[in-house]
Amino acid sequence: MTTLAFVNLPVADLGRSTVFYEALGYRFNPQFTDEKAGCLIISDTIYAMLLVRPFFGEMFGRPVADAHATTSIMVCLMVDSKDEVDRLCNAAIASGGRKYKDVEDRGFMYGWGFEDPDGHVWEVGWMDPAHVMPEGEPA
Repeated sequence: MTTLAFVNLPVADLGRSTVFYEALGYRFNPQFTDEKAGCLIISDTIYAMLLVRPFFGEMFGRPVADAHATTSIMVCLMVDSKDEVDRLCNAAIASGGRKYKDVEDRGFMYGWGFEDPDGHVWEVGWMDPAHVMPEGEPA
C-alpha cells in the first residue's frame, strides 16, 4: 500500500479555512468532511485534516496551541516549478494569509512561505531535480 500522509491542523472557523484553501486551488474530500472537519486534498498521497478547535482538543485531551502565538509545526510542500511556488504563496496572501518568509532563491532551490488564517506556517518550495536525485539516477 502507498503511504498516505494526513497532517491534522486545528482551525477556528472551518468555513473560512475552506474558502481560503479553495482559493489556492485545492479541493476537499466530501467523504471525510463535515461540520467538525474538512479533508483538504493536497495531492494523491498528502492530505490536511482541518479540525475545528474543540474537536481537535477532544482528540488529544489537552489544550490546543494558538498558532498565532506559538509555532509547533511548519508544513513544507515541494512543487513542480518556481511559478507554482509564487502562485500558491501569492494566492494565500491574496486570500487572507500572511507572508511569513521572503523569497529565497539559491538557483537550484527556490521558496518562500505564508501563514494561513489560523497562523499555521506553510513553506512552499521547488528544487531542481538534478540536485536531489542520487548520483546515477535519472532526473
